Amino acid sequence: MNYAETLAYLYEQLPMFQRVGTAGYKEGLGNTEVLAEALGHPERRFRSVHVAGTNGKGSSSHMLAAVLQAAGYKVGLYTSPHLREFTERIKINGQELPPTIWWRSWSNGVRCLRR
Repeated sequence: MNYAETLAYLYEQLPMFQRVGTAGYKEGLGNTEVLAEALGHPERRFRSVHVAGTNGKGSSSHMLAAVLQAAGYKVGLYTSPHLREFTERIKINGQELPPTIWWRSWSNGVRCLRR
């Protein structure tokens, strides 16, 4: 699966709330927990900050990422939605994740989902 095919899968196969309404919403964290287990719980291998709320998440997240990076930390940042290209969503130390690395990582997740 290449980058374009991965995006097509993401947008066409997975239900999206914006496209199908409440049918695209599944309450609970069951699917997330199954995927995390299949991937070996990568979320347990790094410290993280989860920014939530109604307004200001993007600007707060970017400011926090800049402060942590200036303090010498390696910083990963995920924001959604993107404006022009899907790779904008994931940055490491302020740099967008290249499409080849992004789709390789996503493809690993898709393989876990298909098991």
